[in-house]
Amino acid sequence: MVRILTSDVVEHAGKEIMVRGWLHKKRLIGGINFILVRDRRGVVQAVLQDEKEVEKLRGLHLGTVLEVTGKAVKEERAPGGAEIHQPKITVMVPVTEEPPIEIDKPLSHRSENLDTLFDTRHLGLRNLDEQKIFRIRAALVQNIREFLINKEFVEIHTPKLLAGATEGGAEVFKTDYFGKEATLAQSPQLYKQMLVGAFERVFEIAPAFRAEPSATTRHMSEVYMLDIEMGFIEGHEDVLDMVQDMTYYTLSKTYKDFSDELKSWNAPELILKEKFPRYTVAQVHALYTKAIGKDVTKEKDLIPDEEKWICEHAKKEQGCEAVFVTNFPKEAMKFYHRLSDDGQTVLWGDLLFRGLEIATCPMRENRHEVLVKQMKAAGLDPKHPGYKYFLEAMKFGLPAHGGCGFGIDRLAEKTIGLGNIKEATLFPRDINRLTP
Repeated sequence: MVRILTSDVVEHAGKEIMVRGWLHKKRLIGGINFILVRDRRGVVQAVLQDEKEVEKLRGLHLGTVLEVTGKAVKEERAPGGAEIHQPKITVMVPVTEEPPIEIDKPLSHRSENLDTLFDTRHLGLRNLDEQKIFRIRAALVQNIREFLINKEFVEIHTPKLLAGATEGGAEVFKTDYFGKEATLAQSPQLYKQMLVGAFERVFEIAPAFRAEPSATTRHMSEVYMLDIEMGFIEGHEDVLDMVQDMTYYTLSKTYKDFSDELKSWNAPELILKEKFPRYTVAQVHALYTKAIGKDVTKEKDLIPDEEKWICEHAKKEQGCEAVFVTNFPKEAMKFYHRLSDDGQTVLWGDLLFRGLEIATCPMRENRHEVLVKQMKAAGLDPKHPGYKYFLEAMKFGLPAHGGCGFGIDRLAEKTIGLGNIKEATLFPRDINRLTP
C-alpha cells in the first residue's frame, strides 16, 4: 500500500489508506479513543475502538513513529475534514520516555520562558504552531530569491573564512587557519563588489558572524543576511528602488500565500505602499525632537526609539509602515561608501520596517584612487593581503554600483509580529548560547 500524506486523506474517502508519521496527540479514555498522527503536511485523526490497537500504544509517548492503515472517512469536525476508522497500528519507532515538553500544546514565547523555548527547540519544532514561523520564514526567503532571479541577479556563495577583519572593526571571531589567523566573515561585502565586475548583478543568502557583546532582542552572534550588489546604476535611487520593490513583492506575496498561518500568530495587518516614504536623518531627528521633546539632533544615527517612532508616523500619516532614512553624516560611513557631492553626507539609506532597521542600502565608491584615500583615512592598510584582490578588481574596471545587507531574521521577526529576533531563528546564537 502506498503511503498517503495527511492532507490527502480526505481525497481518499471510502478507501483503505496507509499513513506514516509521529504520534502527535492521544486520548485513550476507554470506549472511543483518538490519536493524531503528524507528518510533514499536518495531522490526521484516527479513531480507535479495537482494544488490541489501543494496547499497542500503552506506555508510549508523543513522538513515537507509527504506521496506520484503515478506512478514510469524511468528518468535517476532524483536522483536514477526514479521519481514519478501524485503524491497524504498527509501531515503527517507540518512544518510551516522557518528552521534556508537551508539543501538542502551545509553547510559551514570554520573555521569561525563552531560554526553555530555545533549550528544547529540537523538540519544540514538532509543535505545529512553531513550524508555521519557519514555514513563513522560508517563504520570505523563497520570494526574495524569486524576485531577484527574475531581475537577472546571479546567486553566489562567498567564503566565510577571511584573511583578517577586512571590513575593519574589532567585532570579529578569530580562528586558527593552519597556523595563520583568520576571521569569520562579517559579510560578503568585498566579494560581492568584486563579482559585479563579472555578473553585474549578484545576491547571496548566507550566515554572517558578529562578535558583538550584545544581549538585546535585536542582535545575535550568527545572523542570516541577504546581500545584493548591482552594477551600472545611475545613482543611489536605483538601489533604494530595487530594495523597495523586492521588499514590497516579498511581503505582499507572503501575506497572501500564508494568510492563515499569519493570522494564527496574530501577525499585524500589512500596511504597505508600493513606494515607501523617504526621510533624511536630519528630518527624522527634527520630527522626533518636535513630537517627543527629546533633542536628538546631534546624533549621527537614529536611536532605537526614533526608528519605532518614524515607522508609526509613516504608517499613520502616509499609510506605509516601511520607510527609508537617507543622508547619513560622513562620520557614520564605511570606507567603501560613496560620499554625496556635498562631501558631508553619505549615499546610504536604511530600510526600517515596523520600528526596526531591516537593511542598509548604500552606493559604493568605485573610483580606485578615492577608495584608497578613504581606506587610509579609516586607518586601514590598502596593502593588507585581505584587500589586494578587492583593490585589483576596482582598478581593472568596476562600474558605479550599490547594494544592501538585509536581515532575514529581522524580517521574519517583524513579519510575524514576534518580540525577539531569536524567536524567528531555528537555533539562535548569542553571547550565552552555543547549543543546541
